[in-house]
Amino acid sequence: MTNTETRCGFCAIIGAPNAGKSTLVNALAGAKVSIVSHKVQTTRSRLRAIVIAGASQIVFVDTPGIFKPKRTLDEAMVEGAWSGASEADAVVLLADVRKGLNDEVLAIIEGLRKYGIQAFLALNKIDLVKAETLLDLARTFNEAFAFRETFMISALNKSGIDRLKDKIAGLMPAGPWLYAEDQIADVPLRFIAAETTREKVYERLHEELPYSSTVETENWEERKDGSVRIDQVIYVERESQRKIVLGKNGQTIKALGQAARLDLEKALERRVHLFLFVKVRENWAKDPERLRMMGLLD
Repeated sequence: MTNTETRCGFCAIIGAPNAGKSTLVNALAGAKVSIVSHKVQTTRSRLRAIVIAGASQIVFVDTPGIFKPKRTLDEAMVEGAWSGASEADAVVLLADVRKGLNDEVLAIIEGLRKYGIQAFLALNKIDLVKAETLLDLARTFNEAFAFRETFMISALNKSGIDRLKDKIAGLMPAGPWLYAEDQIADVPLRFIAAETTREKVYERLHEELPYSSTVETENWEERKDGSVRIDQVIYVERESQRKIVLGKNGQTIKALGQAARLDLEKALERRVHLFLFVKVRENWAKDPERLRMMGLLD
């Protein structure tokens, strides 16, 4: 396939927290490249999933949810979301049909106007409401903003996403592909491994430890037998949180490690030796260097 026949570009998925952006990106990629959690604001960095649709290579950017920031980390996440949208060749506003056109979505629409961004509308989780409700909702959204086109989808069930993907593919600018045909994400394996463990922390400790932790992969050692040793540190802000992650007699961190290791072995298709450590780093969420490492600051 020659360069003149190919297309390649970026599409940003924006929306309120928990609208289903990560689920949609994973469904489009056909693999798990982004952390999915029932907790809001779990996507912190701009993750890129690479999708092939005919002659087009689409780089879908899973942006952090756009919300009213309260902390330095929040501000960086929201700024990262708008930065990703402003630089993209196409933008999709993903909205949860159960929440409708609420204040969070209205604020995002105001942002689209402010930045002069054209956007498609994807109404997500359509399997959870009646058809007549969807039609009324689509009308309400399009009265609030002149969307380029509206799509009805269920990211979880993968309903309607092929039509959305094909539409985006046709809008990508002509040019050579930026990534190998078999590459599904533009993030280092170290980062994906850290996100896998962070997801397990959210799943198990979302009540006791909502947003006070992050995970970093400190060592990645390829072994002669084809396996890999991965050393990771779970950073928390207080000693009391460190004890929560460790659990009684280390049982909690052991369970976290086992769950993360199984997911990593499935993703990497080889044996994984995962070693987890917990350290206290006060105010890590305000540290500019930490935010840069997470891709939230230039």
